[in-house]
Formats: sequence, C-alpha cells, structure tokens
Amino acid sequence: MRGSSILRQIVAESSSRIAQPPRVPAPRGSINTPSAFLAAIGRDSPKKLSGPLSGWQQWEDMWKTDGEVLKDAGVGVKDRRYFLWCLEKFRAGGDPSEFAIPAKPKKKFRGYGTFVSLSTID
Repeated sequence: MRGSSILRQIVAESSSRIAQPPRVPAPRGSINTPSAFLAAIGRDSPKKLSGPLSGWQQWEDMWKTDGEVLKDAGVGVKDRRYFLWCLEKFRAGGDPSEFAIPAKPKKKFRGYGTFVSLSTID
C-alpha cells in the first residue's frame, strides 16, 4: 500500500512539471483578432462562425470557447472539430498558413460513371 502512494505522488509531481501551452496565447503577427484568426484558417470560417458567435469581441473570448458552445450555436460537426483543432495548433505555436487545410470539394459524379456503364453494353 505504501509503495502505491509514493508512486502516485511521483506521477502527480512529474505531470505538473510538463510544459503546457498557455490557454490564451498572445496574438502573433497579423492574427490579433478573432476575425483575423477565422480568415487565416480558411474553409469559409468567418461566414460559418462569426454569425452564431458574434459575441467574440476580444481575443480572450475566442479561446474560452469549447465544443458545447459551438454545438449550441448550431455549428456543424466538421466545422466544430476543425475550428477546435486549429485553436490547439495555434496554441501550440503553429502558424495557420502551415496547418490550415482546405475543404474537400464536392463530388462531381455519382454512381458508377460512364466507363462502367459503357463497358457492360455488349
């Protein structure tokens, strides 16, 4: 029993020493407002997120947002996950021009396509 309490104490002390990124990072370069951040991450984020979350007037307000707030505001799952992922990347020191991923374009063809339908004709 005594050994496990010592182990717990060591684990607790070592986990508190791990350097974690600041919860509200300082603005960097041209990204100093929530609207500039949304424009930098792309995917039409200013249009999708600024409407339902117009309460973001300060830089700190954006960083206090979590998935539940976005869900209650009516933001879709993919947009919600992408936005939170971008927040974490920026918080860790990344540049949006490096980690921003463009949205996948819609499919243009449905079904089997012309090749399959033409090859079945005898």
